[in-house]
Amino acid sequence: MKMKSEWDIRVSSVAERTSNPIRVIVDRMGAQVNPLKNVISLALGDPSTFGNLNPHQSTVDAVQKALLSNSANGYPPSIGHEFARAAVAAKYTRPEAPLTAKVLATNKGIEPRFYDLVPERCWEIDLEHFESLIDENTAALIVNSPSNPCGSVYSKEHLLAIIAIAEKHKVPIIADEIYADMVFKGFEFHPMASLTTTVPILSVGGVSKRYLVPGWRVGWILIHDRNNLLTEIRKGIYNLTQLIVGCNSLVQSALPDILNAPQSFYDNTIETLEKQAMLSYDTLKAIPGLKPVLPQGAMYMMVEIDTTVLNFEDEVDFASKLLQEESVGTLPGKCFRCKSYFVRLVITPPEDMLIEAYDRIRQFCARHMK
Repeated sequence: MKMKSEWDIRVSSVAERTSNPIRVIVDRMGAQVNPLKNVISLALGDPSTFGNLNPHQSTVDAVQKALLSNSANGYPPSIGHEFARAAVAAKYTRPEAPLTAKVLATNKGIEPRFYDLVPERCWEIDLEHFESLIDENTAALIVNSPSNPCGSVYSKEHLLAIIAIAEKHKVPIIADEIYADMVFKGFEFHPMASLTTTVPILSVGGVSKRYLVPGWRVGWILIHDRNNLLTEIRKGIYNLTQLIVGCNSLVQSALPDILNAPQSFYDNTIETLEKQAMLSYDTLKAIPGLKPVLPQGAMYMMVEIDTTVLNFEDEVDFASKLLQEESVGTLPGKCFRCKSYFVRLVITPPEDMLIEAYDRIRQFCARHMK
């Protein structure tokens, strides 16, 4: 055996290929904040950041109860406690999409293919481009509604058109529905599984957004497979759960009570978000060079930067200089592979903070007019 004469400690190929694309772009911006102004971050999608959107008291009580019981301190089953799975199934089961509590990328060599959205149609999927990306190697189609970063809520008709494409090509759908039911007046959330009995749907959800506790780290996959097409996938999911010894045991123990927060809690949260969405839209559309797209749900707004009016190279230049000059943080659309010059704003800060941020943006844009 040949012995090493020098230290040669190398990073694994998986770790070397792993990165957060959003973090890479933000780090490259390299902007320093204005030390004379307090930072207002409209970039982080965390509803708990500013203290104005808090979990319902019953949610806090449920975790306290689980903590004091001393029954949730050990390793839970890797697939989750049966009572927690039963609570999730009971919460999200529907007559047209029944659920029970039965057991359930690039760095992994996966090839992601990104389809276009149409901002002029409230960020609907460009279905022609969407279908053109599907071939015999396509493993699944990922659909996000209500949407981060766009704040869009797809209509029943649009979702049915997506499902028809999946049916045609015999490809399952992974439905990112973490913002389920977080929709504004005049719109409706349609769980994709409720619209088909033939296309397998894996719906991804969790407590982080609707229950305003993103740091509690409990989520789930709802498997809708009425024709038993996902038998091998179920086994694979089960195997993957073995990589960690279960999710957060404390929150999982409190989950049945957390999911039973009163409807008034959800209603108040949506009312606040919708009010702040309208404030954001009405304020920003009055600023020359900015073209906000009115959100339909979730907690985000996309704003187009018109570089024929404002003197910026692109949206990264806009976001970098805004942070440097006004200490207001936004996320460039490049983080989401947006082809036009958009930035994403989070609309969860308190109203007075939003007004202050938008006033700074107004002054900032006025200074950078062409």
